[in-house]
Amino acid sequence: MANAELAARVGLTASPCLRRVRQLEAAGVIRGYRALLDYNSLNCELQAFVTLVMHREDRSNVERFEHEVAQLPPVIEAHRLFGDPDYLLRVAVHDVQAYERFYSEVLCDLPGVVQVTSHLIMKEVKQDRGIPTGSGQ
Repeated sequence: MANAELAARVGLTASPCLRRVRQLEAAGVIRGYRALLDYNSLNCELQAFVTLVMHREDRSNVERFEHEVAQLPPVIEAHRLFGDPDYLLRVAVHDVQAYERFYSEVLCDLPGVVQVTSHLIMKEVKQDRGIPTGSGQ
């Protein structure tokens, strides 16, 4: 959104609004900006949430696992969870055959993984729009 539009929405003039945005960026509250992409246009027509259970969660195993997951381009999000399962990944690939290859050749071979469960996405009901700010937005 342009600074002028943001300023109008929050009831400021452009200069103070821009100054506040720059302060939020400097403080790390605003960590960056991103484009919302159409996965189908990028040849990533299949998405899955994948849960993983680890056999051992010692420090070196966890660090190695997390390092390897962070390097995998099909993994677009990765979260470590409390309890079972241990990890939740969001994966985007071209089709079910590409997912099957990724599942059997990569996910199942990650260090320390004892169980992999896939949840293929049928339909996106609500798109990630970031953290809501303000009232009713």
